[in-house]
Amino acid sequence: MGPVLAGVLQLLALMAALALACKPLGAYMAKVYTSDKHLRVEKWIYKGIGADPDTEMRWPAYLRGVLAFSAVGVLFLYLLQRLQGHLPGSLGFASIDPDQAFNTAVSFVTNTNWQSYYGEQAMGHVVQTAGLAVQNFVSAAVGMAVAVALVRGFALPHSRLRSSGGTPIRTGELGNFWADLVRGVVRILVPLAAVAAVVLVACGAIQNFSGIHEVGQFMGGTQEWNGGAVASQEAIKELGTNGGGYFNANSSHPFENPTPFTNLFEIFLILLIPFSITRTFGSMVGSVRQGYAILATMATIWVGFVALMMWTEFSHHGPAFEAAGGAYEGKEVRFGVGASSIFAVSTTLTSTGAVDSFHSSFTGLGGGITLLGMMLGEIAPGGVGSGLYGILILAVIAVFIAGLMVGRTPEYLGKKIGSREIKLAACYILITPALVLVFTTCAMALPTPANSMSNSGAHGFSEILYAYTSGANNNGSAFAGLNADTQWFNTTIGLAMLLGRFVPMVFVLALAGSLAEQKPVPVTAGTLRTDKPLYTGLLVGTIIIITGLTYFPALALGPLAEGLA
Repeated sequence: MGPVLAGVLQLLALMAALALACKPLGAYMAKVYTSDKHLRVEKWIYKGIGADPDTEMRWPAYLRGVLAFSAVGVLFLYLLQRLQGHLPGSLGFASIDPDQAFNTAVSFVTNTNWQSYYGEQAMGHVVQTAGLAVQNFVSAAVGMAVAVALVRGFALPHSRLRSSGGTPIRTGELGNFWADLVRGVVRILVPLAAVAAVVLVACGAIQNFSGIHEVGQFMGGTQEWNGGAVASQEAIKELGTNGGGYFNANSSHPFENPTPFTNLFEIFLILLIPFSITRTFGSMVGSVRQGYAILATMATIWVGFVALMMWTEFSHHGPAFEAAGGAYEGKEVRFGVGASSIFAVSTTLTSTGAVDSFHSSFTGLGGGITLLGMMLGEIAPGGVGSGLYGILILAVIAVFIAGLMVGRTPEYLGKKIGSREIKLAACYILITPALVLVFTTCAMALPTPANSMSNSGAHGFSEILYAYTSGANNNGSAFAGLNADTQWFNTTIGLAMLLGRFVPMVFVLALAGSLAEQKPVPVTAGTLRTDKPLYTGLLVGTIIIITGLTYFPALALGPLAEGLA
């Protein structure tokens, strides 16, 4: 079997598995977030944190819950790293330096999982399990909660009225953040991650708390390796679109990803919830066809990017590529070019950041595809929760454009898209590109940051552009040619991750609150059908055009210049 055919067959098998799993999982998640009952373990958690899960929240209260919980998470993880040298199970590793501890704490709380350190040489068992692994669960659940809050804004049939001193007031509640957070962890992420971890252990991934020991090498000599609860962290790392890794080689390391089957299984985990949550969206708004329209948009972009990536990586530009069957440099021979291409596209079109190959070693155009995937806003299918609310923002923009073309007030799911809504959507779209381009400009203009580049010219520029694109979009993958463990990059990428995660959430929740306060408008003959292929095509075009206009100059200076040279 040729490498191209092997890659295509893996892609088809992955699509079939996702098609079978998305409908039941999406329906189940809709039931989780619309249930009015609490499990016993959930009641214990609510009592422990002092939260009332039945209290409805308007968007400012919901946002305060998100920010307060995340701030506590950053502080706890920062202190855990700074105290590592005094904790049991540290494997003899010293405490983490302040700038790197800040960067790592922000990284895992924001669901980015950017790493400027070697995991097997820096983090002990306590930090890995009680710190990083815990944040893998809760940061993913925060993203899902915000997405569900936005869906409720669309789903509310009308503004619920409540009497206050005899005067009816509009409430516009979006649910309860603490209930959404706890349910996402307890009912969705923990059960799925437990099953996934068992599968990974059965296929050869390690799961232990052993210390550092010597391992014999194939070519002679020995090398020191430490064990760890790798399979369980790998499961939630992929399932929660977190990224990062127990080892510096990430998902190309045989302890994390031992076989071609586990490689495909991990891609499946990355895509499972982001694709399935479109069914959740359709169920909650009362029209599964609306969910299918969003799913079709995501799938069209994802399949298109995979096909383009395979073409660039399998293209033969000389006798070396011809003999190897594609661009093999920087890729694991266990997985091959096809599987590495699927993984690279899936991890950069979501907010995962896990890698099974070095993106810096891809062809010039191949590296540009990974960059463009993040620049789209990671919405095809995007991160857990963040992908859905990101593409719904763009759906609002697409409806607005369609309304301008026909001279009609735009509507989406029975809610009018007025000036307030479009301003919030526009602010959401602009914040991330602003962070990427401003930080990249500063790094290229100052003399010290440029010294971290291992390559000059277009490829070196791509390294820095990729780093800030990855940080601001909460992806976490890297081009692997940039020394990011400096005070400049630890601090600025940390700021990019913080602002890129939480500032957009402000606009998402404000939009959700605005929509929840509206009364639904009736469907008429002039209403744009947003559950039809025509609208799906419009949405795909809107996404590509907005990204192209925003990032094309930067892409022209980096990957395009390198790929066309």
